[in-house]
This record gives sequence, structure tokens and C-alpha cells, in this order.
Amino acid sequence: MSKVVSVHSFRGGTGKSNVTSNLATIIARSGRRVGIIDTDIQSPGIHVLFGLKEEKISYTLNDYLWGRCTVEKAAYEVTPILKMRQETAAIRGNVYLIPSSIKTGEISRILREGYDARRLNDGMRNLIRRLKLDYLFIDTHPGINEETLLSIIISDILVIILRPDHQDYHGTAVAVDVARKLEVPKMLLVVNKALPALNFEALRQQVQKTYNTKVGGILPVCEEMFHLASKDIFCLCYPDHPWTREVNAIAKLL
Repeated sequence: MSKVVSVHSFRGGTGKSNVTSNLATIIARSGRRVGIIDTDIQSPGIHVLFGLKEEKISYTLNDYLWGRCTVEKAAYEVTPILKMRQETAAIRGNVYLIPSSIKTGEISRILREGYDARRLNDGMRNLIRRLKLDYLFIDTHPGINEETLLSIIISDILVIILRPDHQDYHGTAVAVDVARKLEVPKMLLVVNKALPALNFEALRQQVQKTYNTKVGGILPVCEEMFHLASKDIFCLCYPDHPWTREVNAIAKLL
């Protein structure tokens, strides 16, 4: 059975796309067929992490939503790029990415006209079937809107990313409450950008108690992430790093 995993945050800047790309890559390394769809249409960017060049993109999610192509035509296999960039990366599965358009006019049209969220959900189901995916990761738009709600509804697992920050704490409470009302089968919290000086176990207990929800992992803020500057997949560049080890633990929970 395929699993749909939505990765969400109430606010932007939580590192959601980084976490999504690394989770998907780790699961693909184990031999699974993994798809990622960038539904953060207003501020897309996960394609950069996978090294998918703009000139190589013929169709995007926007094209599918406006009826210009089938959903699988907007899907690009990025496994060869990962293997080429990291020769030591033994990726036994496949990674397919559906990017959103970064063209100003396309983003403006989405902001102005919106799109049919149900068509998006139909596309996700078709993508799973036609590409025979084991996992489909949805990189959602931050906050709560109709599109995000419909993505959460079809999810088997919801991963909510938050930082140890009071604004994030308040927003995450809203997201958790909404997910419970939508009866998501499984929900995990991931705390990202935690200072290494913090007591991670105490933080884990505090967050779990606050939201009555399992904390799947706590990811430390690290200098290497800033040096990498979103130009590659962290877990492939730093396979033995504490950040990578923690993401591996989260992947096992999925």
C-alpha cells in the first residue's frame, strides 16, 4: 500500500523543504519508489535541492492544474542527478519530483485566480498509480488554507515542522487541532533548528506534553547546513552527521 505523507508547518522558514527532501531521499535509498510534489506554489523551491535546472523543466504542477498536461508529464526522475552528484550514494529506489513554477507570471496567476484543489488531489492519486509509488511526499504551503486542508485529508501521515520558538508554538497548536478534527491517521512533530546547547530530551518531553503528540525527532541547527546553502541533499553530503542520524530515525517512523 502506498503512503501519502504531508510535511507541513504553520509558519514559513522552518526548514520544511529541507526535511522533506532528506526524508524522501533516505526512504528511496532503501529501495522504495518515492514521489515529491511541491504544493508550496506561492514560493516554490524544493527543486533547487535536487539540482533540477529550470531549463530542464518543460511542465510544472501549474501546467497540470490549468489542464496543459497530464500529471505524470510534470514529474521528473531526479535519481540520476543524485547519483551523479554523490557517487557514494547507493540509492536503490527512485525519486520523482513535481516542481511548481518559479515564473513570476505563473505565481501571480495562482495568487490572483487560485486553483482547483480537488484537481490537485486527483492528480496525486493518479501519480501514485501511474508511477507505482510507495510514498508520495507533499511539501505543503505554510499556514491553513483550503488546498492544505485537502492535502491533509488524503494523507496517511502528517509531519508538522516547528522551531523552538513561541510564534511557532502557537501556530502549531492550530495545525495540530485542525489535523485532529480531520482525523489524520498518524501525526508526528519534528522540532527543527534547535540549538545544540538545549536539553533535547527535556525539549522532547515538553513538546509532546504540550500537544499530546509524538515528537518524531529534534534536529539541531548546524553550521554545515548553512555552508551547503540548499545546493544539495544534506544526508548525502554528511551521512554521519547528528542531523542525518536524526532524520534517519524519523524516516523509520514513516
